[in-house]
Amino acid sequence: MHADFWNDKRPAGVPNEIDETAYKSIIEVFERSCKKFADRPAFSNLGVTLSYGGLDRLSAAFAAYLQKHTDLKPGDRIAVQMPNILQYPIAVFGALRAGLIVVNTNPLYTTREMRHQFKDSGVRALVYLNVFGKHVEEVLADTDIEFLIEARMGDLMPSLKGWLVNTMVAKVKKMVPAFKLPQAVSFKSVLSQGQAHELKPIKAQLSDVAVLQYTGGTTGVAKGAMLTHGNLVANMQQIHACLSQLGADGSPLMKEGQETMIAPLPLYHVYAFTANCMCMMVNGNHNVLISNPRDIGAFIKEMAKWQFSALVGLNTLFVALMDHPEFKKLDFSHLKVTNSGGTALVKATAERWKAITGCTVVEGYGLTETSPVASTNPYGDKARLGTVGMPVPGTTFKVINDDGVEQALGERGELCVKGPQVMKGYWQRPEATDEVLDAEGWLKTGDVAVIDPDGFVRIVDRKKDLIIVSGFNVYPNEIEDVLMTHPQIASCAVIGVPDERSGEAVKLFVVARAGGLPMDELKGFCRENFCAYKMPRHIVFRESLPMTPVGKILRRELRDLA
Repeated sequence: MHADFWNDKRPAGVPNEIDETAYKSIIEVFERSCKKFADRPAFSNLGVTLSYGGLDRLSAAFAAYLQKHTDLKPGDRIAVQMPNILQYPIAVFGALRAGLIVVNTNPLYTTREMRHQFKDSGVRALVYLNVFGKHVEEVLADTDIEFLIEARMGDLMPSLKGWLVNTMVAKVKKMVPAFKLPQAVSFKSVLSQGQAHELKPIKAQLSDVAVLQYTGGTTGVAKGAMLTHGNLVANMQQIHACLSQLGADGSPLMKEGQETMIAPLPLYHVYAFTANCMCMMVNGNHNVLISNPRDIGAFIKEMAKWQFSALVGLNTLFVALMDHPEFKKLDFSHLKVTNSGGTALVKATAERWKAITGCTVVEGYGLTETSPVASTNPYGDKARLGTVGMPVPGTTFKVINDDGVEQALGERGELCVKGPQVMKGYWQRPEATDEVLDAEGWLKTGDVAVIDPDGFVRIVDRKKDLIIVSGFNVYPNEIEDVLMTHPQIASCAVIGVPDERSGEAVKLFVVARAGGLPMDELKGFCRENFCAYKMPRHIVFRESLPMTPVGKILRRELRDLA
């Protein structure tokens, strides 16, 4: 499908193209915004608000420390492993300003998952929250990490309050297991030492890799999607363009420097990374970071403090919020944008959200490999439930059959995406890159879609065995490969099953060897090797698994049994 097909179908105010040369890098976007919106709030968390000017100074200090006190060079990798706290944007933008490639890391990873990511990406530095220090200690010897920067929850608070918070986290809540990393430098010390030096500007180009965002891709082996400065700058502009849709009063939906967005999704996940950490840079708006969105009561109390106009979430989160009795008491009079992504939006959830808040939930579509936003619905009454909207400006879609032939409007086929936000490729995996990216820049998504004649796109099936749990990708063969290392497992298979809260849940079928395998032992093995969203929610022991004549497990038959 040619990109021009959507030109007359987008709502008023949304351009059909973006200027891909408007900025030379993320660094330029960041520094321009920090100067333009210096006095505006950029991020708030745990009672502390950081202005754009403050973020500029602290990230410059972080970058200057890396330049002066380490031998890290532009292009080296630095892992950032933290929840939604103020130290996260300081570290990320500081690392980018020093020319480093940021490796986003889930702080809830098990040691097995951390080892793979750190070794595969070749990270030389790690910024982590002390809550996760024990895991860092356990994996450090198996990695190339030379520089450790350790953050604590109270780092950016006034001295007494910071001490109280750190004491509460460590001594009262006992959230910091004992560990020894004497070589680690404290985050506060890094900022203090860095402020004594001047940042030496680096020249980044749009083609330079900015972020390695790990994903299973089309297989279960976690691979680093190389997202360039150009990819991320383009996606920032594309999202900004969609938010420029004209409202009933004829003005843009989201106004520059005037909006407050609630940010509960983890910034280390590509969806929130772009929507909250990156996109807000373009328009100078304010993000309220929610460190623990699972604590719904505390989450709602934080929302009550702000006149919030936007929220990025997913179906699971919307349901949890609406089920809490205090949610309906919030002031929704300023709420203009509710974006849903990561997993399919349930119709009943969307209808209930509109009834309570008065704001329509808008669903979009994207992948790690597309930085991530590829399409989104128009806002307000122009949104169409059950679709993922239309390609964002500068992007085009097509659907192909198994022979690679493009299908007509209304026909099913594998969805392919082309646009400036499509990744450069997988880190050090050219063969895996060639499997999904062709010479013309088309990315095969592995999702089956239909493009309707009016331009709206529907995702109708998946070609791959991907399971999506609360917006996170789970690949059955990763789970199966790890489980098959257990000496008492003869064979196993993993499928996804519907789940009211998380969209899908992992279901595991196991054939044990002679002597059996106690359920408690199997669950313990899973806990050691998988972070929470990968954990099998349902486990079934069987005498055998359905297989083809050549021994391939028939997941389809298992789905029928489920």
